[in-house]
Amino acid sequence: MSKAIFIQNPVSVYKDRPGEAYHFPKRYLRAVQDTVGDWVIFYESRKNKGAFGYVSVQRVLDVVSDPQTPDHYFAILDPSTEWSFEHTVPRAAPDGIAFEHSLRGDGGRPISGGANVSAVRRITDPEFAAIVNYGMQELTGPEAMPRNTSDDETTSLAFNDPPAPFDHAPLASFRPEILTSRKYRDPSFQRQVRKAYGGRCAISGLELRNGGGRPEVEAAHIRPVKDKGPDTVRNGLALSGTLHWMFDRGLISVAEDHRILISHNKVPKETASRLISPRQKLLLPENPRHHPHPDYLRYHRENIFGQTD
Repeated sequence: MSKAIFIQNPVSVYKDRPGEAYHFPKRYLRAVQDTVGDWVIFYESRKNKGAFGYVSVQRVLDVVSDPQTPDHYFAILDPSTEWSFEHTVPRAAPDGIAFEHSLRGDGGRPISGGANVSAVRRITDPEFAAIVNYGMQELTGPEAMPRNTSDDETTSLAFNDPPAPFDHAPLASFRPEILTSRKYRDPSFQRQVRKAYGGRCAISGLELRNGGGRPEVEAAHIRPVKDKGPDTVRNGLALSGTLHWMFDRGLISVAEDHRILISHNKVPKETASRLISPRQKLLLPENPRHHPHPDYLRYHRENIFGQTD
């Protein structure tokens, strides 16, 4: 097994299914096969409004051939392990040295050609750890803070001290199980979703804060964790406690055009009118990259909405 970088842009000529499968040509087959059972980091270039940096981490389950396109394959991903970074990680650390050794040119600066254009690049454990450590630095600001100081969200990833300049030292105590631990994933997901929505409830439109300026909204998974829902902003909604409870139990949902759907046989109209914005439409984050993914919304409508007895 080995870790790798997979380049995956928002718009691609390949048949990627983000979060589920990575499509690639035969020339990368051996490198991708070596990642089965291990973790990979996804990178977006500048093309098609990409983030121009490392954006997430996920585990590879298998590699299968594409039955429709000769000499092409799919890396099958474990959807439950997808975890978006709290910060987009640039190619180089603050000291200007490229995280990946294969991308280092003169003085360690990132190169623009060569291995840089390879869609799949093997990386070492120290390189992997350095990128993850940078990407999972906790978001700051009131929107990202826990609602009170006793919340479990005060738990930091705390992999290790920041990597040393140039060498990007490995995380001495790095353990793969950290990447699947709810202890770390839940707080990170909460911070990212609340930050993306500016601390405002996506359904009521209300922005309630406590005395310390911390938002009272919670981060709700659209596709639940128990159903292999990932910890990404596009699988999250910032909701008040009551609306979070209603959403999880299928009393409300979101249509393809972002209209709020209400199970009227279970939710009185008077109650709905008090809790839901008069627009009856989802309040979206400013950044389109953080908008709910249609597949997750569809899953909620088809598998959760209206299912409560």
